[in-house]
Amino acid sequence: MTDGYDCYQNALAERINGILKTELLSRSPEDREQARKMVDEAVQIYNTERPHMALKNKTPDAVHRAF
Repeated sequence: MTDGYDCYQNALAERINGILKTELLSRSPEDREQARKMVDEAVQIYNTERPHMALKNKTPDAVHRAF
């Protein structure tokens, strides 16, 4: 999941995986192509629509565009 075997990066990756599984992927995919589309859509929602408390309730996209 992460580079350099950094345990803190792994925790971040696991947190994101958990959010994807519990909040954004509502059903099981029928095949690999559908799974890819579902994950792409979930990541898009995570980055552009889901506010993050650590970002003062802004989306990652909004914070990134502010720089």
